[in-house]
Amino acid sequence: MTTRLGLGLPQMRQYSLGTDVPDVARAAEQIGYDSLWVFERALFPEPATQGLYNVPGLPWPDEYRSVAEPLVTLTLAAAATERVRLGSSVLVAPLHNPFQLARSLATLDAASGGRVLAGFGTGWSLDEYAAAGIRPFEERGKVLDELIDVCRAVWGPDPVRYDGQLTKIASAVVGPKPARPIPILLAASNKKALTRLVDRADGWLPVGMGAEQLAAQWQGVQELAAERGRTEPLQTVVRVNATYTPKAYDGSDRRPFQGSVDQIVEDLVAHAAVGLEEILIDLESTPRDAQELKDVAAEVYEKARAAGV
Repeated sequence: MTTRLGLGLPQMRQYSLGTDVPDVARAAEQIGYDSLWVFERALFPEPATQGLYNVPGLPWPDEYRSVAEPLVTLTLAAAATERVRLGSSVLVAPLHNPFQLARSLATLDAASGGRVLAGFGTGWSLDEYAAAGIRPFEERGKVLDELIDVCRAVWGPDPVRYDGQLTKIASAVVGPKPARPIPILLAASNKKALTRLVDRADGWLPVGMGAEQLAAQWQGVQELAAERGRTEPLQTVVRVNATYTPKAYDGSDRRPFQGSVDQIVEDLVAHAAVGLEEILIDLESTPRDAQELKDVAAEVYEKARAAGV
């Protein structure tokens, strides 16, 4: 089976959002991509109070100084396309009011004809949690659990009722409803998060950092699903953060998805062999502008398909 391919939308400061997001979205659909994706980075602390991904001393990349709001970006893409699915990898769910996020996603799904994939994670930035002011970082798992519950309630039949820590709906009609049940996908790697994934979500959003590592993670997810009695298949979308350079990277320590288009495609082939359903290719960080992003995205797609991905 051919692996579905998705493309990350342009959210960073080198792009003109109002024109480049619709332009890249239309081009990606015409090229043949199956989906379009956004991520969330709410702010850039200066000076940084913690390292990137909470790794001490790891600097934040300069492109994170300005990242467009993800749902606004998806809305621009939805209005410019007809077929591609519209996903988040990921929304940092505990930064959002559960009721309002549920309504926004339902509205976007209704407007786009049932194309939304709700990808959630808990994030790691203490500064983002402090700025959002929903709940402390230490309660992120509880907030994510409530958000999933609220989404399922709001997207379900009326009257909606919910009694949680953040959200209390006595009995209400809440619309519009999504065009179909919106799949909820979770980023998860540790045992607690993976248990939530297996028990409560529709799909898994890993990050591709090496085919062998991905295969081992996927095996672990499948074993946990069997252990907990899950029979429904998990949707799978692996995110790859590609660093494109026009010339091949010739260093011995090349990381996955770093280098020329041919090197990126070589890594795509290896990751596709793991057997996950879809690969999200985020190329936006290194192109100078939307035209270069479209050109690289087209070349990656064509060569990946030619290589059997």
